[in-house]
Amino acid sequence: MNRPSRLASPVVELRQYTLKPGQRETLIALFDREFVETQEATGMTVIGQFRDLDRPDMFVWLRGFEDMEGRKDALSAFYGGPVWAAHRDAANATMVDSDDVLLLKPAWPGAAFDLSDLQRPTAAGTETMSDRSRLPGFVEISIHHLQVGTEVGFAERFQAEAVPQLAANGARLLGAFISEHAENTFPRLPVRAGENVFIAITGFDDGNAHASHLAALAASPAWQAGRETMQTVSTKPAETLRLTPTARSLLR
Repeated sequence: MNRPSRLASPVVELRQYTLKPGQRETLIALFDREFVETQEATGMTVIGQFRDLDRPDMFVWLRGFEDMEGRKDALSAFYGGPVWAAHRDAANATMVDSDDVLLLKPAWPGAAFDLSDLQRPTAAGTETMSDRSRLPGFVEISIHHLQVGTEVGFAERFQAEAVPQLAANGARLLGAFISEHAENTFPRLPVRAGENVFIAITGFDDGNAHASHLAALAASPAWQAGRETMQTVSTKPAETLRLTPTARSLLR
């Protein structure tokens, strides 16, 4: 069952898990089978689950909440409930670290994810290596680390200047977010406090479309000039995550 899109984005967690070597497929199979509907039953939205193409032992995923109080209630219900109790040992056995978490909010009105027309595949069947090679979709997440107090201005400039160029060069902007500085309402799960980031999530039909998009941007003087200007408020180089969705990821 799809939840209303408004539940997907007002508060978002970007979670990056470092896994033990060779354990990513084990965690993905467990996650997609046991942790999607059961998390959503508590009031959160599982937005997307991804393989990182450049880091074979990384699992990246996004989940959303209606607000910070709703986040507290949903996480309390899930992590205090029977499903997590039954499967936590198996999940934790795949992980080295699960504390790389950014807490986010939409960067401008309309920048949140719209999941209202998306359908999640059912849990039936097992995803094979051949299946993974045919899965549609390619997602890029760019993380810009900014000087304190510059997130809003950076977002405004990105919306005005970068978004039209992205669209003109084949990218679909799926969402844009800045740091949510509210107090962590569920301290049992740490977040990276003190971060000042702007994050853009873009979607493509496949890896070839993404490569063509990057080539077009590299050849664009306007894009390069805008990028150099925006880098003046950055504290370090931007991170780029190149991701492919799991079989049950809603976001593609």
